[in-house]
Amino acid sequence: MTTPLVVALAYDQLCTFEFACAVELFSLERPELGVDWYRFAVCAAEPGKLRAAGGITVEAPYTLRMLDRADLIIIPGWRDVDERPPAQLLAKIRRAYARGARFCTICSGIFVLAEAGILDGKIVTTHWRYADKLAKRFPSIEVQADALYVDAGQVISSAGSAAGLDMLLYLVRKDYGVKVANQVAQRLVIPPHREGGQAQYIPRPVAQDERGRLSALLDWVRINPHLPHTVETLAARVAMSERTLQRQFLEFTGYSPYEWIIRERVAIAKDLLESSNTALSQVLTLSGFGSEETFRRQFRRVIGTSPMAYRKQFFGK
Repeated sequence: MTTPLVVALAYDQLCTFEFACAVELFSLERPELGVDWYRFAVCAAEPGKLRAAGGITVEAPYTLRMLDRADLIIIPGWRDVDERPPAQLLAKIRRAYARGARFCTICSGIFVLAEAGILDGKIVTTHWRYADKLAKRFPSIEVQADALYVDAGQVISSAGSAAGLDMLLYLVRKDYGVKVANQVAQRLVIPPHREGGQAQYIPRPVAQDERGRLSALLDWVRINPHLPHTVETLAARVAMSERTLQRQFLEFTGYSPYEWIIRERVAIAKDLLESSNTALSQVLTLSGFGSEETFRRQFRRVIGTSPMAYRKQFFGK
């Protein structure tokens, strides 16, 4: 199999951080991984030197013709959500999509694909500041406003800035498996995995003392997923009332205690399904699900497919 060619798009008034996320993930050589790592290139959406945030000037080595060869196209946040991208760029995107190229967008980069007309009927996300505008302007697109990233198959979209790293790590995990993704995350000194459905932002801050207690509680639950956790037992462990725990849990994680625990158990199951041939009965036990029926139902609800279909992506059987 040919090593995938990743092409990052550069344009005038470029979002430096989001562009740098793609450069950091895909341009560095990573011999320690022991895999055929992605090839990487940068192409300019328009001629001339390109200004980027922070007073930086970018001179891209390739033109839009590079999109004709790309296996994966990265689109950082677009410079102005009210500005239609150049017609030549939109035409190149439509052709790349038609031949099966994949796309990853960060923040307002999703507006470029929307203007190209390739998102009808798809579920996508963007920065919460732009979600309403995207949904109103393109009613045929389903906008999941409260998500870090959304995988719609050929298109993976993410919220603002740092969520782009989560999305790109998710892509590495999907292409190369959990072990390689964890090694890349370790080199970046960031958490190896955040679920795409996690809330983009927390509406109110959690007090420092309660934050510390909740962090310790979450870590404890992660290493004890098999225990029969309830709001009552969790509240007792951190010396909070059940009502306070539920409120603070939602503010801290974006989920109720029950939903967060389900998603953590699904995440553990995903790791087991991706990295081993552990029997399904052991997977559900190690991840803390009480029955196979519950495991299958919750896994499908969170991931969108069955555990066995998910495993086939990595082992083919």
